[in-house]
Amino acid sequence: MIKTLKTVLTQRTHEGTTERLLQLALGYFITYIATGIAPKYFLNKAPGFPAMNDVYFMVYSTAFSSLFCVALVIFWKWYRFKSQESTTMLGLTFPKEFLYIIPSGVCTAVIIPTTTLMYLLPISVMVAMIIMRASVVVLSRIVDEIQIRQGLLTKKVYWEENVGVVLALAAVGLKLWYVRPGDFDFVQNAAAMTILTSYIIAYGVRIYIMNYFKNTRAKGVPYDNKGFFAVEQISASGTMLIATIAVLFFMTGNPDNPKDFVVNFQNAFNAPHEQWWKAGVAGIPFGIGAFFSVFLFMFQGRTATFAGLVNRLTSLIAGTMATLAVFFLMKMKPPKPEDWVALVIIFIALWFLGRSEKKRACELAKAKEIAPEPDTEITCDPSNGSAPAK
Repeated sequence: MIKTLKTVLTQRTHEGTTERLLQLALGYFITYIATGIAPKYFLNKAPGFPAMNDVYFMVYSTAFSSLFCVALVIFWKWYRFKSQESTTMLGLTFPKEFLYIIPSGVCTAVIIPTTTLMYLLPISVMVAMIIMRASVVVLSRIVDEIQIRQGLLTKKVYWEENVGVVLALAAVGLKLWYVRPGDFDFVQNAAAMTILTSYIIAYGVRIYIMNYFKNTRAKGVPYDNKGFFAVEQISASGTMLIATIAVLFFMTGNPDNPKDFVVNFQNAFNAPHEQWWKAGVAGIPFGIGAFFSVFLFMFQGRTATFAGLVNRLTSLIAGTMATLAVFFLMKMKPPKPEDWVALVIIFIALWFLGRSEKKRACELAKAKEIAPEPDTEITCDPSNGSAPAK
């Protein structure tokens, strides 16, 4: 354990190893905490805080985070995609994978604002947010089942991963015991249901595409998840830019409604908040977190079920830590008792995922799909029917 932690904290690791997985989870954990703290600070209406409009914060933080991602992938030249097959359309030859990576970017452009928009509706959305979190876990498991039946995924989903799914759903669903009258009102709200449905569909398609890419790499073709991320993010940013232009120049809101989304969106540009650039900088951790999040979802050799669980459980723990941080730093509400119970359930789920990861690492090492880190040894548990890796 100590040797693993030392490797995670001090060394550059190999693709597909447990140590690389832990590094990505740690990076996502840290950036998600920062992402959770930022809106609490900028939307805080207490004296001494910016008291920024929530739509304003969404505009500035999203713009900076997207620009940050795109700037980095262009600077690092990740857009030079390593393809296994090219295609030609309208006289242009390009990697065939673009035909589904670009739609994945469009889905990402839907996911980013719909997550924020649920918070802006004048209704109780707690249950909707629970559904949004749980949906990613369920969708990941469904994608595995579909791709197993299609013959795309040849790996089995371990029983420990299925236990993790159940525990994750129990953790996020725990709050359903504490709902108040009216918390389900979003079902009667057309806007809320449209946003929620768009989020779930977009995420389902995106998870399927990520795993289609992961499970259809031919032998000898580089597993270019960096190229996937670059093309997806450029596509997502382009889609959001088109949507921004449409809202700014072709839509009309109700100026008499202070919560009107279109009016607030336009005013974020026409009458920017004096701390707009600070809110933008505060959105950069979200952009950094996007790298870790995508690479977790696409982690080499793992099922969608496992990767989705690691992603969501990491964010849930980080969310609790962010709540603690704003409690101590801004004197806001501390985590509720059910949050602590959910955290315990999450750690139990992580224990089962740890068992699954040991089995998967052994399986991949035996198949020579991954190479262990220097001075480390992948051991296999004979009780699982696995022989020691050579």
